[in-house]
Amino acid sequence: MTPMHDSARRSPRGLFLAAARAALALLTFVAIGIQLSIHVEARYNVLNFFSYFTNLSNLFAAGVLLLSAWDASTGQMAAHDRLRALSVVNMAIVGIVFSVLLRDVDLGALRPWINIVVHYVMPCAVVVDWVIQPPASRFGARQLGLILVFPLCYLVYVLLRGAATGWYPYPFLDPAQAAGYGSVAAYALGITATFVIVGALLLAIGNRLRRA
Repeated sequence: MTPMHDSARRSPRGLFLAAARAALALLTFVAIGIQLSIHVEARYNVLNFFSYFTNLSNLFAAGVLLLSAWDASTGQMAAHDRLRALSVVNMAIVGIVFSVLLRDVDLGALRPWINIVVHYVMPCAVVVDWVIQPPASRFGARQLGLILVFPLCYLVYVLLRGAATGWYPYPFLDPAQAAGYGSVAAYALGITATFVIVGALLLAIGNRLRRA
């Protein structure tokens, strides 16, 4: 790789992108940290807190944003493309599933502003980040398959742990609330299909913008 000049590494666009990514990451860490403290003070199960796909995906996305902020500040934009791909697909699904299935569900102790950050701001911001700074790497079916490994493992974990403890992070995964395992299976298949469609679309957009 040809070394880049300092002026290229510290371009105004790169520095602005780095600052925006770092600010979003900090906002997310603060929001989830505050919600975790509320969770602990209420003496809820901490493992339950980290069993929400929303929390896991937001923490991962915030970490990727920090790495990407460093990449943008140094001009090495493609250093973490694969992590960005996983993050953007997960966060897009967080936003879609919440809007379609959970918008009217009682969110309990979740603070309204934190709800906005993790379910609206971050999903939109990560997708926009993917578009305005498309990946330099090309993604195909193999990469999409690798992206699906995490949500599938998460689904298996939730169902097995739920069967053992009786606690499920989402009502559509709880057989008692979703009218049986048949309904849970239907929801799981629907969400998996959404992962495939949204993931393929986002990767295709990234490939097209990369060529452009």
